[in-house]
Amino acid sequence: MNNYEAIMVDGVCIECGNSQHDGLSCYEQFGYPLAWEHDDPELYEVHFWLVSCYMIQHPSVFTEEGYRHLIELFVEAYDQDWDAAYTLKKNRELIKKISKITNPVSSQNRVRERKDWVLTIGDIYVGGKANAMMNIKRWKDCVRNEVKNG
Repeated sequence: MNNYEAIMVDGVCIECGNSQHDGLSCYEQFGYPLAWEHDDPELYEVHFWLVSCYMIQHPSVFTEEGYRHLIELFVEAYDQDWDAAYTLKKNRELIKKISKITNPVSSQNRVRERKDWVLTIGDIYVGGKANAMMNIKRWKDCVRNEVKNG
């Protein structure tokens, strides 16, 4: 992700509320399951959910329009039980209608609001590769429930 940096204050992300683990910020923790996917094709099947959950919990990455698109795509894919290939196809179609997706403001100067989520990337990281599939699916369910309830 270009031009993005997690801001941790006293060991806690100021956007998602995730705690540092092993001295790693939430963004650094996010890199681990992304790497795990390369060795595990089954785990790669939930790539969209991994990335979407993380991004939904870090809205400063997006413009308002880009964030709204992400939420709508996530909800539609979840509620309609789309497979990964169809979700990516729909994303490519819909993204053409958006003028700017990512926030052009430098990472350090973005407005960030704290929201504490039931599960965060820390739960995936701490659970390790062996539990990643199960934990990403749990995370997806929690994020969907929290997005639905506003």
